[in-house]
Amino acid sequence: MREQLIEKIMEEVIKKVDTPKADEAPKKEEKKYSSLTEFVGTGIGDSIGLVIANVDTSIHEAMNLDKKYRSIGILGARTGAGPQIMAADEAVKATNTEILAVELARDTKGGAGHGSLIIFGAEDVADARRAVEVALKELDRTFGDVYANEAGHIELQYTARASYACEKAFNAPVGKSFGLVVGAPAAIGIVLADTVVKAANVDVISYSSPAKGTSFTNEVILTFSGDSGAVRQALITAREAGVELLGTLGDTAVSTTVPYI
Repeated sequence: MREQLIEKIMEEVIKKVDTPKADEAPKKEEKKYSSLTEFVGTGIGDSIGLVIANVDTSIHEAMNLDKKYRSIGILGARTGAGPQIMAADEAVKATNTEILAVELARDTKGGAGHGSLIIFGAEDVADARRAVEVALKELDRTFGDVYANEAGHIELQYTARASYACEKAFNAPVGKSFGLVVGAPAAIGIVLADTVVKAANVDVISYSSPAKGTSFTNEVILTFSGDSGAVRQALITAREAGVELLGTLGDTAVSTTVPYI
């Protein structure tokens, strides 16, 4: 009888240990907001969107901005440059804004690539705010062909019609199909660059490496233009090679969101 009682007590103890308390259940992280009028929103890649309705004169001059652009939209990120630039490219197509600056920070929160800072200029604050909103929304798409693991990442970007963000950042011909491929670590990027030009008839715009054209990041970036079909085919071929090579250094590299190319 005593043994049965002990067993029953032990069963109850085990149940209490195995059953998590309600207050110990994992909490879903809530999206944070700010009450500041400058705050627009946040997005993937530790991206934040901000707007200044009327830039102070001294800051306006220090930033060397055109006087007609009193309002600016700001898109900044710790992780990613290509996705943010491509998102900004869509934003200027949809709004009455201009890209005033694109800067690539050596960041990625300790990873192999860049962070970014993009400035939109507008005469009306509503246009600046709308540009930032569009760019933030586009990030889920433009991160679709960023594949990463613990060793690095590869990135592919495509647009059928490049606009002023791509022109500002990469000297892309406005109105033409444009592609971008990134390999990090840089050794993989060299192979991807070679793969691109062998896969289709495209025109190389720029080649950037750790000591030339990047902020000393461990990546190689190739930008190119050409016929829409050729640009897409070059990117698809490079994507297959990049995912395989990056996978030899760690886990299988997977898309950050949903591939779009």
